Amino acid sequence: MSVILDLPFSVCIWISASVAIIYTVLGGLYSVAYTDVIQLSLVLSSMWLCLPFVLTSGVYTDITTTAFNQTYQAPWISPLQPDKIGRWIDEFIVMSVGNLAFQDFHQRTLSSSSTATARTVCFLAAGFVIILGIPSVLIGAVAASTDWNSTSYGSPPPYERGQASVVLPITLQHFTPTVAFAFGIGAIAGAVMSSADSFLLSATTIFTTNIYQVIRSQASDKELQWVIRISIVVSGLAGTCITFLDHSVMVFWILGSDLTYSIIFPQLICVLFIEVSNGYGAIAGYVVGVVMRVLCGEPLLGLPVILCFPECTLEDGVYVQRSPVKTICMLSALASIVVFSYVALLLFNKGILPEEWDVFKVKKVVVPPMQNGVNGSNKTNVENENDESTSEPMLDTRC
Repeated sequence: MSVILDLPFSVCIWISASVAIIYTVLGGLYSVAYTDVIQLSLVLSSMWLCLPFVLTSGVYTDITTTAFNQTYQAPWISPLQPDKIGRWIDEFIVMSVGNLAFQDFHQRTLSSSSTATARTVCFLAAGFVIILGIPSVLIGAVAASTDWNSTSYGSPPPYERGQASVVLPITLQHFTPTVAFAFGIGAIAGAVMSSADSFLLSATTIFTTNIYQVIRSQASDKELQWVIRISIVVSGLAGTCITFLDHSVMVFWILGSDLTYSIIFPQLICVLFIEVSNGYGAIAGYVVGVVMRVLCGEPLLGLPVILCFPECTLEDGVYVQRSPVKTICMLSALASIVVFSYVALLLFNKGILPEEWDVFKVKKVVVPPMQNGVNGSNKTNVENENDESTSEPMLDTRC
């Protein structure tokens, strides 16, 4: 929007955020789901529509030549340096499995009609991610291979003007016809809005369900709906204000994936696969993950490196991590959850700590055997109840 209308970046952010907040407040999950379908369809069709115009513009050098050679700009494929292998592995794992802990992802899967549908949608989405990413990669390669002085944009190129973050709309503006450019900008806006409304709804749902409803257990459905609406507005305004801390919104997307992977992903693994995990381990894992991630430093937030791992180097007076610190923090949090959960379970079950201190009720209650066989029948009833609960479908689809 700032490229098309030549508006200040802050104004464009507020306009986009206002649109996302309004239709999320008015429609809730239905508006988010239906607009996602429209927005993703627009992204899929528009970016592939613009790609032929960009590739046939004739104002750039062959992208296979500029991939590894210096031409008008630096090569668009950088060689993998040995000292950065650990960081690349770290980023790959974060982007591939870290986002599994995002609440909006589970919001979509749990709203499916069945487990099979949710599984199918996940596999289809994995393929669509690759298809949606191809046009952006090729357009970026063309932008890095272009003599911008021969275009209507002029020189210096976007990279030297500090506009690398908006090179995609700039390329579409100067390389495609007006109609195709309009569709391409719509695709970019659709991708941004699709993420914004999902985060708004997921954040407010967590707050309403896990915090407000616990405090006010007698709250009516209408009251909860209003709490969700107000929370959407507050979360949207707070998130919009945070974006002014840095010019690139992508920074906060990367940081969100980073924190989700380092802190929340271990919790998800323990909930799904490790039976010994409990609330005590969850708190310990959260504290360990947060503390370690802060001590490891983060250049995007200006956090200095305090905890140095192997191959940590000093460059221009600043320590730079070369090890996969995000994965190290994630594994440390995971180990803390398991260890502290087991220790807590052991302390309360052995009677070392009094049962009154067991806030999360992790102590196992042993039912004494009875002579008249009543206990056996009760045990059978409990087992039947457990079987019925585990055989229930993921969602009740009855009207």
